[in-house]
Amino acid sequence: VALLIAVGSGGAQAQTKKELIAKLLQLQQTGVENVGRAVAGQAAQQMLQAAGQAISRMPADKREAATKDVQADVKKFYDEVEPILRKRATELAPAVVTPVYEERYSEDELKTVIAWLESPVSKKFQQIGAEIENSLAQKVMADTRGTVEPRLKALQTSVAKRLGIAPPPSAGGASGPRK
Repeated sequence: VALLIAVGSGGAQAQTKKELIAKLLQLQQTGVENVGRAVAGQAAQQMLQAAGQAISRMPADKREAATKDVQADVKKFYDEVEPILRKRATELAPAVVTPVYEERYSEDELKTVIAWLESPVSKKFQQIGAEIENSLAQKVMADTRGTVEPRLKALQTSVAKRLGIAPPPSAGGASGPRK
């Protein structure tokens, strides 16, 4: 009986590299979702900054109302695209992250990272974290461009109307500077 317990528990501990990576991804779920949130937040922040510049040129008596309207529009945009980008980051993470972990970590190293021990392996893990997040963010942006861009353009048009300025030219119809 003791031998069966020892064999059984040993089998439960023996995990393949893919299983360790899957567990590591599960532990990083919040960070992966934060990539989607960050992408949505960056787009919203850029819009707020651009609108802020335009609002500062408006008559003082119209600024407060315009600011509230723009903030509401940007919040609505964020609330619409953030779940899309967060979900897509979660869906894309295994395909983006797994090859990096497979290439750069042994099974023993993955076990160490999962256990969050103080070690050189933990430092190595932190060093590649930004690279992985950047790769995932780029993939999320590329993969959701068709879904997010129409909403971003609608937001830009709405903000431009609220501010009484011309909407930005569409990327497809814009021509470069003449020489």
